[in-house]
Amino acid sequence: MGVAGSGKTTIARALAERLGWRFQEGDALHPPANVAKMSAGTPLTDDDRWPWLHAIAAVIDTWRTEGTNGIVTCSALKRAYRNILVGNRPDVRLVHLAGDKPLIAARMAARKGHFMPTALLDSQFATLEPPGGDESPIIVDIAPGPVAIVAALKEKLK
Repeated sequence: MGVAGSGKTTIARALAERLGWRFQEGDALHPPANVAKMSAGTPLTDDDRWPWLHAIAAVIDTWRTEGTNGIVTCSALKRAYRNILVGNRPDVRLVHLAGDKPLIAARMAARKGHFMPTALLDSQFATLEPPGGDESPIIVDIAPGPVAIVAALKEKLK
């Protein structure tokens, strides 16, 4: 989890590869209307997000039923969203990729072809409810970069 530009896809894909786990890009599960809204610079509402979050939860539940380990990316900015994704699933871990706005804005400005414009970063930070200790999150500072983050997470997820 984390705001746009925090490295969710990069970190998750690399970590899933290192661990031999399945990977699901949460953004790929957005309905086209959500992508169009974000591409136009319009923040999503909770009503836009509920079906998307339930689609992600369905992937998680399928993997759990199959006994498969996997990593799913999702901003999961609010506790209510994380309750849908993690809920009463004690075997699901939450990783929060945390960083400051200037670093993330610079990374967003450098990436090409992503539907999320840098202009929505302020709304992402305004919406963010950092996970509380009762959510047992693994909180990772994104400043060191992907290689260091993936190595640290691999150890923490053993």
